[in-house]
Amino acid sequence: MKAFLATIAKRRSAIALRALAVVGLATSLAGCYTQQAAQDNFPTDYRERHPITLKEREQTVNIFLGRNRGGLTPVQRADVLSFAQFWRRESTSGLIIDVPKGGPTDHAAADSLREVYSILAASGVPRNAVYMRTYKPASDALVSIKISYAKMVAEAGPCGLWPKDLGPSLESGYTENHPYWNLGCANQRNLAAMIDNPADLVQPRGETPAYAARRSVAIDKYRKGDIPSGNYPPDFNTGKISDLGK
Repeated sequence: MKAFLATIAKRRSAIALRALAVVGLATSLAGCYTQQAAQDNFPTDYRERHPITLKEREQTVNIFLGRNRGGLTPVQRADVLSFAQFWRRESTSGLIIDVPKGGPTDHAAADSLREVYSILAASGVPRNAVYMRTYKPASDALVSIKISYAKMVAEAGPCGLWPKDLGPSLESGYTENHPYWNLGCANQRNLAAMIDNPADLVQPRGETPAYAARRSVAIDKYRKGDIPSGNYPPDFNTGKISDLGK
């Protein structure tokens, strides 16, 4: 009797193991089919395949330092001034200044840092928006003062992905004449790189009031019958070869 019960138990365990194997195989095949279906049915609109997204990226300028020179060069002053002006227009964070400390350029870094603070203050950057921190420079590398801030950028891509073969195949994408995946990616990426204000992709800018003084001059000229765009002398037509159109 014990041997009979043991045989039944073994058969039941074998059946259970076979059922688990079948379920596991079906699950893996379903996952492969779902992944293949998702690749076959990608959007036909290139704007949906390669959408332009808004992200935050770091903008950095480096002020390289020498061992025996303190202060900034004229080119470096121009770089810091331009960087401060861009910060006022496009920054989404404060300014972070990384200053090297613990090397032969400490004196030059201190002199240059004073000029950097002076230029930032003259450019309208508030003192509480500037955060300074130090770092240990490498002994064999040219050190620099690094000024950085976060800004909003528009990005698309990456491009150059070819998940499907463009040649003849039995897949539905080829027989249905669907666009290939990489089509339109370069256009989206270039548009994202050229746009001045990435927020314009999401919402329009607020309108400013019209220039009342110029509007009054144009309306007054229109009321008098003059040309609103400007005043032309009486003989501005002289010297023309033809009188056609008068």
